[in-house]
Amino acid sequence: MTNRIVGQAKQYATYGQNEVGFGDKPAILVVDLQRAFTDPAFEMGGAPMIERAVLNTGRLLDVARKATIPVAKCVMGYGSKREQPRWKVGACRDLILGRPECEIDPRVHDPAYDVTIVKNGPSIFFQTPVMTFLTGERVDTIIVTGCVTSGCVRASVVDSFQFGFRTIIPEDCVGDHDEQPHQDNLRDVQRRYADLSNADQVIDYIEGWRKKKAR
Repeated sequence: MTNRIVGQAKQYATYGQNEVGFGDKPAILVVDLQRAFTDPAFEMGGAPMIERAVLNTGRLLDVARKATIPVAKCVMGYGSKREQPRWKVGACRDLILGRPECEIDPRVHDPAYDVTIVKNGPSIFFQTPVMTFLTGERVDTIIVTGCVTSGCVRASVVDSFQFGFRTIIPEDCVGDHDEQPHQDNLRDVQRRYADLSNADQVIDYIEGWRKKKAR
């Protein structure tokens, strides 16, 4: 019994063993930082962690745009309730295009620079043109920001991994409604699919990338 437990411990210790690292060309994906989730006027808006994610993502995007790093944002929205999947989240029934819930938070929005995508499932990759955009930009590294960590952020991280991208999550640029699912899901994806970082570290990387590119 003791030997088997030791063997299992060795096997489990391989979780998170390899670092993903940054590649040669990054892009930033901003998942669902729309007013339904960021504006306290709405049922699911204004959670403290999501507010923190908005502020830090805004800082990150300011630096990224100056460095000409590609930025793609998504909102979740539908033409009508008949188009919606069977969400268990009641507030998702209000995500009808044209309503204020589907407006991107202005603190992270630059319509003249960013590519904006409408999605109808959890992942920014699912049945959207984001892969066409990323391929055209010759991206190999995805920096995922947005909300919520346990839902659409996690789904987007898994798909980024499955499409072969180096995937980085600045943990203070993503948020959830509760601390526990936020931490649990970050721990889980860090063990399997992505590197965890923070806004300041990613900004330092982008500044270094910009200087290297300018040589």
